[in-house]
Amino acid sequence: MSSLDRVRRTVADVAGVLPRAHREVARSGRAVFSPNGIRRLGEVALDEMALTGMTLTGPGPALVRSTDACGAAAEELAALGIERAHAEPTPLRVRSSSRRRFGRLRYERISFDHDPALPPTLVDAGLAGTATAAVHLIRDGDEPRPWLVWIHGAGQGQPLDLVLSRAARVQRDLGYNIALPIQPGHGARRSQWPPYPNMDPLGNVAGMMRAVSEVRALVRWLVPQSTVLAVSGVSMGSPVAALVSHFERTVDAVAVFTPIFGLNAMIAHHLSRWGPSADATAEVLTSGPVAAMSSVVDLLAVQPAPPPERRLIVGAWHDRMAMRAPAEELHQRWGGELYWHDGSHVGHILSGRVQRVSERFLRRVSREVT
Repeated sequence: MSSLDRVRRTVADVAGVLPRAHREVARSGRAVFSPNGIRRLGEVALDEMALTGMTLTGPGPALVRSTDACGAAAEELAALGIERAHAEPTPLRVRSSSRRRFGRLRYERISFDHDPALPPTLVDAGLAGTATAAVHLIRDGDEPRPWLVWIHGAGQGQPLDLVLSRAARVQRDLGYNIALPIQPGHGARRSQWPPYPNMDPLGNVAGMMRAVSEVRALVRWLVPQSTVLAVSGVSMGSPVAALVSHFERTVDAVAVFTPIFGLNAMIAHHLSRWGPSADATAEVLTSGPVAAMSSVVDLLAVQPAPPPERRLIVGAWHDRMAMRAPAEELHQRWGGELYWHDGSHVGHILSGRVQRVSERFLRRVSREVT
């Protein structure tokens, strides 16, 4: 696609933001031009604008890997299953630590080298090896305290996450220290290997497995420092949180916000914005072999270590990115508490009600475990 065609498609997509948002809110049968309806309309428009930004202003939907090229990995990963595909993480050893500031917030960034020991077919594809992981920390002293591990979504991983996660409030009012791991390809790691996520279905599975391994190493490092350990994941961070809470039996609570079914499938769903030029890539991302290898990062296939009363799922009724289905189906599998934000995928981050539900959950966990 030429630069001019890209501009034309982007302009056309932006022009359709409000009509698409209006149709979504109107479909719910609620008044669009009431105060709540206007809020919902604004939130859905935010989702649509974010999708336009991520999809059409990023790299085009070039075909990175054919379906046949995914065959060997699909066969191996499907045979291994979740339990055997993920290796035990190596211990976290801090490589560097620095004090930083974001506005009035003071935090610490640590880095560590980590090799997730991926299965052989991912090694052969050049997706394995050691990368430098990074984590933002807000902690108070050296005494054991409750810890919250907050795993960001796509396009995040910046110090701004300290604000979006309400880290200062969670520490001040709830007594939790907070660790915010930076996923591969995000934030300070954006220009570092490996790239993630992208149009390579094999790379996306390997990237998520790497993220799971890094967070598992972080959780094990935090256990001696914690009285309670909760893990939460937002959007693309939700499968990571789910798998970590499954593997690491020391996790006391898990919360997922606007969860996604599968990264490759979600990317394929939104490639329609590119028009016919994306058809071949979408076909690969939704193919049988890609679904088979993606099974090892499927949040619906695991049961967290925490009991149902310490599991929280927050869905968004007008979610235009992940849609409603993942939250609904995950609740059927997990039980626990399901809270519906009456807005959009992006909008839940700004919701005072979601904040109150999350804080009530963390308070209850802290009280029950300690």
